[in-house]
Amino acid sequence: MPTPTPPPFVLEPLKNWREYPPGEMVERAHAFHADIARRRTVREFDTRSIPREVIERCLMAAGTAPSGANQQPWFFSVITDPARKRRIREAAEAEERAFYGGRAPQEWLDALSPLGTDPSKPFLEEAPVLIAIFAQKYGVHPQGERFSHYYVPESVGIATGFLIAALHHAGLATLTHTPSPMGFLAEICGRPAQEKPVILLVVGYPKPGCQVPVHGGVKKPLDQIAQWLEPQA
Repeated sequence: MPTPTPPPFVLEPLKNWREYPPGEMVERAHAFHADIARRRTVREFDTRSIPREVIERCLMAAGTAPSGANQQPWFFSVITDPARKRRIREAAEAEERAFYGGRAPQEWLDALSPLGTDPSKPFLEEAPVLIAIFAQKYGVHPQGERFSHYYVPESVGIATGFLIAALHHAGLATLTHTPSPMGFLAEICGRPAQEKPVILLVVGYPKPGCQVPVHGGVKKPLDQIAQWLEPQA
């Protein structure tokens, strides 16, 4: 009888899991909700610099996100160079002028109107850090052979959520900017063909006196975003 082939992995004990008493669980859930609910999208940024270690640790937190087959199909380009930020602003504003000038359907423009957005994007130069987030459509072996990535949009979306939460936890404000199309980011950041830019995350401190639209803080209540499917009596 042939010897069974061992699995191509080694199991390890779950060392870092922490379980809390129910009362403490409730307290922690409330505390996290209260903290993350303070987060607001900001469009007015101070020019103060951010310690590099803060950004790096937040990126490492994003890198712990779950992904399809643990392939981690994301890449983050951190941009602090003023010349590159200027190029990004120029390219983004060109796309935004086309968007607001006729490419966007009226329904989309109506949805954006409570936020007060327009083609001008000074925050792309004022904020100390821009993070271009890329989705890797496929991987490449050292020998040059391609291999498929799975659940790429879902995986990159989860990692981006981790990153935004980590930056907020560190005391920074963010803006998810999505000019369309954004192929210029791949060229400016020097990224390979298999990487598609999906989000430009603007990071920094809110400018003194910064204002945010009331509409952005209005969130749906629990009964509109979730349901309980409990056992029938």
